[in-house]
Amino acid sequence: MTNNPVGWFEIYVSDLSRAKTFYQTVFEVKLESLGDPTDDSIKMLAFPANMDKYGATGALVKMDGYSTSGNGTLIYFSCEDCSIEESRVNLAGGAIQKPKMSIGEYGFISLAEDTEGNLFGLHSLK
Repeated sequence: MTNNPVGWFEIYVSDLSRAKTFYQTVFEVKLESLGDPTDDSIKMLAFPANMDKYGATGALVKMDGYSTSGNGTLIYFSCEDCSIEESRVNLAGGAIQKPKMSIGEYGFISLAEDTEGNLFGLHSLK
């Protein structure tokens, strides 16, 4: 493998508007519509992307037949200091599952649940 293994992520949601508000509040970003606006079976909101930087981008997805879950694949969002984004989770309607903790030489993580019941991680070196 010559590249990093993750090139894209999707977070499945049941209420796209609520999830959009949550992620825009926690990460202080603007999500943009992605895909075919005439196809009602799938709606996507993309996170901002900078293809010249390390890491992968992705989208919130509402698709008929796909449900949300706190189990399964866990994605980590890179942060300067994960305690900052962690402090916004409850205010945005989510819940902290594991407060900021050390993972030794690899930095720190927090685990949180979004408004849709999805578990996600925050990672920082500070």
